[in-house]
Amino acid sequence: MSSKMEKIENNVATLEILVSPEDFGKAMQKAYKKNVKRFNIPGFRKGKAPMKIIEVQYGEGVFYEDAFDFVFPEAYKKAIEENNLEPVARPDIDIEAMSRKEGVVIKTTVALMPEVELGEYKGIEVEKKEYNVTDEDVEKELEAMQEKNARLVAIEDRPVKEGDTVIIDFKGFVDGEAFEGGEGNNYSLEIGSGQFIPGFEEQLVGVNVGEETKVEVNFPESYHSEELAGKPAVFEVKLNEVKEKEYPALDDEFAKDVSEFDTLDELKNDIQKNIQEREEHRIKHEIEDEVIAKVIENASMEIPEAMVEMEVERMLEDFDYQLRMQGINLDDYFKYTNVDESQFKDNLKGDAEKKLKTDLTLEKIIEVENIEATEEELEEEMETLAKQYGQEVEKLKKDFKDTQINYVKDTIKRRKSIAFLMENSKTV
Repeated sequence: MSSKMEKIENNVATLEILVSPEDFGKAMQKAYKKNVKRFNIPGFRKGKAPMKIIEVQYGEGVFYEDAFDFVFPEAYKKAIEENNLEPVARPDIDIEAMSRKEGVVIKTTVALMPEVELGEYKGIEVEKKEYNVTDEDVEKELEAMQEKNARLVAIEDRPVKEGDTVIIDFKGFVDGEAFEGGEGNNYSLEIGSGQFIPGFEEQLVGVNVGEETKVEVNFPESYHSEELAGKPAVFEVKLNEVKEKEYPALDDEFAKDVSEFDTLDELKNDIQKNIQEREEHRIKHEIEDEVIAKVIENASMEIPEAMVEMEVERMLEDFDYQLRMQGINLDDYFKYTNVDESQFKDNLKGDAEKKLKTDLTLEKIIEVENIEATEEELEEEMETLAKQYGQEVEKLKKDFKDTQINYVKDTIKRRKSIAFLMENSKTV
């Protein structure tokens, strides 16, 4: 086996790999042994026909595909090592010749790990940010707590208004025919929640308990059911009950009920403290993002398209996993959102490229600044993970594979590289 690198352009290498007739012949023997039992040749017991007889019957190429699968991985690995390359994606393969006489001639294009040239990364200047909690901020939090602790009270002396919860019977019709899934009894619906088809809830405002009414709506063009999408519908609705929210008074008793504090003032002080901490945390990450963005802007690198495509696939797999955790599959998501997989991937490309640039830049800073994960830091991180998993730290260490340990170390080094950039940045 031999190879030669023809060129490297935009971090994509073109390789010619030559597999000798001898090596290919050995691979052919492996392919023959793998497949011989499925051939039934007259004059021979099944699985006992010689290789040459099978090739005469079916052609020499009958074993080529499997022989190539046997020979290529090792040939490719040696070619990568010989040319000191660092691939970041699966190669594109073009078989230019393949025979017993010539061996195999393979052309491959290989996306390579980009070289990052750092620009200015110390002394990055970002605008100073501060957040001061206002009385309005605290009031909003209290209102949210009131909302959470409100109770529904039945009323009969007025018609429905925005924010009420109604109990209804309904039946829907399209073209005069009832449709599947369009009927419900004693259904609870909050007016203004947007839970139903646009226009449905608004038409219940002003209706009194016990009344029957007709609601006319149009199903959205993007509605998940193709049979109903874009069509006008009429719902016959009976209003069984109306309930309004009754909010608790904001006083010391409220504070005692919803928190560990005895007075409303103590609760307000705690809310103010929590908001301040939350906003300072947000600002810290915003400044980190700005510093990293400027460091990336000052760096230069060429990311191969194949590398971006692989990152898009990884992001799609992560998204699919998250959906399945919620009981939704990817095909249904595309159907409901009226977006196909190709469009979705195109939308991910910008985020994929941004993530790759961030990762590559931070990795280069880790290399240049000799940032390492110490044994103490690794121990601390493993203890944190053990608590999260509810395990003893020694058992977790024993169960972790080398690749997982390396991932933990990389996480520590990445965190330290961001801390390094922040320590060497300036707020103005």
